[in-house]
Formats: sequence, structure tokens, C-alpha cells
Amino acid sequence: MKAWRIENDDGIDALNLADIDIGEPGPGEVRFRVKASSLNRRDYNTVRAPGERNTPMPRIPNSDAAGEVVAVGEGVSEFKPGDRVASCFFKRWQGGRMRAPIMASALGGAEEGMLSDETILPETGLVPVPEHLTWEEAGTLTVAGVTAWNALVVQGRLKAGDTVLVMGTGGVSIFALQFSKMMGARVIVTSKSDEKLERARGLGADETVNYADIPNWDDAVMDLTDGNGVDQVVEVGGPGTLQKSISATGFGGHIAMIGSLQQGDVNVHPLLRKSIRLSGIFAGSRDMFRDMNTAINVNGMRPVVDQVFEFDDARSAFHALGSNDHFGKIVIRND
Repeated sequence: MKAWRIENDDGIDALNLADIDIGEPGPGEVRFRVKASSLNRRDYNTVRAPGERNTPMPRIPNSDAAGEVVAVGEGVSEFKPGDRVASCFFKRWQGGRMRAPIMASALGGAEEGMLSDETILPETGLVPVPEHLTWEEAGTLTVAGVTAWNALVVQGRLKAGDTVLVMGTGGVSIFALQFSKMMGARVIVTSKSDEKLERARGLGADETVNYADIPNWDDAVMDLTDGNGVDQVVEVGGPGTLQKSISATGFGGHIAMIGSLQQGDVNVHPLLRKSIRLSGIFAGSRDMFRDMNTAINVNGMRPVVDQVFEFDDARSAFHALGSNDHFGKIVIRND
């Protein structure tokens, strides 16, 4: 079978399409044919500069995969050949609290990733895919979907009537917009692109703020909430955004920190004064993934796929992510 591999520190164009043998599934393992794998910022950064991230090489990148089971090992009872499945980001996080051994089981970094024809994972590292989703849509769930679900529903305890501030229009942010509207929340979206803000309104965004036109977007958010601030922030911004997020959050609110962000000096006094909870979010557990898929099934929700690239053109998909022009998810399809 073929797999894209990081073999040196020379970036995206040095990705190598190699022939590898993954063998047969052992006890408790499932072999499946990868139909789609979407890209996350972590995947891009890993491919672009693996040395900076201490990534073992050679290493197959990517965490997300949706595909069809082709063989199961001894003792596997939950899946059979022909089943549609998706990978869990952490092979060893079933539920409960994050622990150090769980972090060491992340796909596409500490462990081999999913950008290959076929792969083998433990039965406990897979979940069934919602039947109404295409392969490309299902391939977006593992990281961006579960991260948004963990941030808003698990850590943020999202409820109808809440007001949610969503920063940007990348994969996690668009999932956050969709989940928030699905659960009856009011959503404010920020972006520097009027075109993307218009698309966000098409997905149900109640208010939008162009932060290029309004640098003090936190003041604009406070105005939109009659001075009360938002209940939740999906914080995926760059340097300096956390201070504004704190400013835009109401008393007792929640800020979910997502991604490898460099925020610089932050005045924590308003964080304490307003009793704001700040949570670090790194994807989520298998239990969270299952709960999210149940909600997606019940509501018929469809993830937003912006661009699709063929497997042999994987390098172009990474370059597209690096341009930051996407709205929702970029997916690599493997037929």
C-alpha cells in the first residue's frame, strides 16, 4: 500500500509517497481502507517543520480518517468488514480525564497518521460514521468536530439561549457555529473577510464583526450583547486575541483555548474579576466523539467541506491550508 511520509525537515514539497507494508490486524485491531482524510493546522505545522515539533521520522501525517473496514483481528466484536468508521485522535482516550499516556497516543505525531491507502487501529480507536455523511464529510470529524464539541458542550456546558463568540471560519470555528445553532444558541462570528462573514451568516450566524475594519472587536461584541458579554468564546486566534476575548466575555463565562497559540503577556485581573473559566482543549475522547455523532445523526448536520484534493495531490492540499483562504475543511480523498 501507499502512504505519504515525512522523511526530513524540508517541508511540504518533501513529503514522499512511499510503498509500505502494514501487515494484518492483530487481536483487538481493525484494518480499514482510508476513503478521506482532512487537514488540521496541527497536521500542516507537523509537515512544514517536523524538527521543531520533535516529530519522529519517517512519520505518516494526519489524524483524521474515515474509511471502510476490510479486516478485523481476533476478539473484535464492534466492527466487521464493510462498516464505515472514523479514527479517534487519541488511540487511548476512551473517556474521563486527560492523562499523560493518552497524549502519547496522538495520531500523526507521536503515532503514525492516517494519510495512507489503508491503516490499522485498535477497535477502541474507532467510532461508527453517521450514515448520512459522505466520505469527505466524515473525514472532517476526528479533530475539528470533536474539538468544537468538547469546547462548547463538554467543557462549556452549552445550552439554548447562550451567546457564543466564534473566531474565524476555519474547521473548528465552523463546527462551533453549526453546533451552537443546532443547540439553540446565538452566535457572533469574527473574520477579516466580508465574503466569509456572509457565508457564516448563511450557516446561521446571528451577528458578524470584521476585525480588520473594527480592530477593537471586543468593544463591538460588548455592544452586540448590550454590555453583558458572551457566554462562551471559541478562542483560535493569534497573538493578542486572548486579552480581547476576556474583555468580550461576560461574568461566569467560558473561554476555550484551541490550537498552538502564542498570546504574549495577558492581564489576568479581568479573568479573575469576572470569574471566567479558561479551558485548554486538545481534541477529545472516544466517548465525546460518540456523543457528537449522535447529535449529528439526530439533527442531520453536515460538516462544511471547502476543497477536496485527490490522494496523489496531497502536497497541494497542505499548501492550500497554508494560504488560509479556506472556509471550513480541506479534505484529501482516496479512491
